[in-house]
Amino acid sequence: MELPRLTALIVVVFAVGYAVFFKYKNKPSIGESILSDEISDEYDYVVVGGGFAGSVLASRLSEDANYSVLLLEAGEHFDYDQNIHIPSIAFNFLKSNNFAWNYKSETEKGIFLGLKDKRSGSSTINACMYARGSPFDFEEWVKKYGCKGWGYNDLLPYFKKAEDIQIPRLKMSKYHGSGGPIAVSNAFSIPLANYFIKAGKERGYTESDYNGKSQTGFSRVQTNARFGVRSGTGLEYLGKRGKRTNLDISVNSLVTKIKTEEKVATGVFFIKHGRKQFVKAKRDIIVSAGAFNSPQLLMLSGIGPKTHLQDLGIPVVQDVPVGQTFDDHINIAISANINQSVHLDKEKARGLWSTIEYTLLGTGPLTSLATAVGFLHIDKTKMGKERPDIMIILLPTTDENTLANYNESVAEELIYPYINTPGSTAFVSLLHPRVTGSVQLRSTDPFDSPLLDTNHLSDKQDEDDLLAGIRMFEELISTDAMKSIGADISINQASFCSHYKFRSDDFWRCMIRHIAHNFYHSTSTCKMGMKGDPTAVVDLDLRIKGIKNLRVCDASVFPAVTSANTNAPTIAVAEKFADMLKKERY
Repeated sequence: MELPRLTALIVVVFAVGYAVFFKYKNKPSIGESILSDEISDEYDYVVVGGGFAGSVLASRLSEDANYSVLLLEAGEHFDYDQNIHIPSIAFNFLKSNNFAWNYKSETEKGIFLGLKDKRSGSSTINACMYARGSPFDFEEWVKKYGCKGWGYNDLLPYFKKAEDIQIPRLKMSKYHGSGGPIAVSNAFSIPLANYFIKAGKERGYTESDYNGKSQTGFSRVQTNARFGVRSGTGLEYLGKRGKRTNLDISVNSLVTKIKTEEKVATGVFFIKHGRKQFVKAKRDIIVSAGAFNSPQLLMLSGIGPKTHLQDLGIPVVQDVPVGQTFDDHINIAISANINQSVHLDKEKARGLWSTIEYTLLGTGPLTSLATAVGFLHIDKTKMGKERPDIMIILLPTTDENTLANYNESVAEELIYPYINTPGSTAFVSLLHPRVTGSVQLRSTDPFDSPLLDTNHLSDKQDEDDLLAGIRMFEELISTDAMKSIGADISINQASFCSHYKFRSDDFWRCMIRHIAHNFYHSTSTCKMGMKGDPTAVVDLDLRIKGIKNLRVCDASVFPAVTSANTNAPTIAVAEKFADMLKKERY
């Protein structure tokens, strides 16, 4: 090797070593710097949960120094592991006890047959895909569920308020915002994405801004990242704003019960470092613990379905249908081989040069996970008239599928043989299942996981619709664009469905029953609704029906799951709700 090249290599390696090993030495992380050593006995607002909604609310409600806010987070702070900021390794945290609850569904009849213990999973880990859903979703919230004030035109200003668009062609769009906390960038450009988008065009779809006027079409993924760093609510809404004297943040603080006195919520009990503590709220307690933990906490506090609480010996404070309308997408992963080097192999994704590029420049393969996405209609005559039915997300690799929770025998057939081979994985998702599931208490122990029954595929039409989504993916694979790179889905010939002809309806139905799973876009377990709605838990001001000073704000209040990932609409709902609470002060 020539001396100048060797010198350059040494300089680069030294720079990377410095950045990785010495950048944070003897320096507290941003997350650590905003935590509180001690907390007071009473606050104006107590926010339970520091996720997408809780971080937004804690930040916005503490903007006025005259009001005190306490944020109680059961897990660690957002900066606990520096790797959480790297978008491409999001799925690595699915099994982390510091960042995910790792709840599993119960074994359900006839489904999840190829998953570990025949159970699907749950998680709040976000893969940084920024997707608001369809404008038709929020119009349905108003028209079907009577949620006046929560329509698309009501929420669009809050989508924009939260957003800092980094995509040049969208900076002047009336559907996007600049200067907000959450950065929205284009995913790392991989040639395979272009072939996928061309395939969509061959099938009659346009290349779209799926967060703009119409969601339908194909596009590169828009991702929550700023210069390659995950643009999460903890970092952007809390960390970058620094320590506030009127905002206390306490981590490793599991809230176990809400105290109520004569139908008024007055405070919460929580456990930290093995010690039970209590804190009062003068104005509101806001539960933002997510679609599983929010209903769990309410039911542990005596707020939930009367019969269920009585069966567990919990005194009933308020009889409301908590946990009875669990909603989520149904997803199946289908892989394809290709014969051109247009994908992202392991060396490109996480090799030395990718690490160097990411560490020094904040660019490269480590900055994103999914690369392209399509939002499709089973009945094309409904395009422009209704929300899409199917979402297909393209990952530019067949290397791993941590998301799917496959059992070992399935992984040995569908994943391990194709590691480091050219190909892609498509997540085919049914966006609007016809039936909902439930979340109930397993016991009165707050450390015990709740009971999740997804109820997936109990309506045959849902299976038919997911099959239709698979057929759409097959049509994409058969286009000239995908044929030109040798796309082939033969690697999906699983032995456990080999008694059916490959690619027949029966074969794909068998695959659905074995490897389909919920897509971790869980919502609606504390759904909002108008007065008189027997399925609603909170009213249109997100108050628990029949209880004063107790609100819920997270994805659990959605009347129904949106047509995409749920982090962006959760942030928008929290932004709107924060404004509502501020107006109540005066």
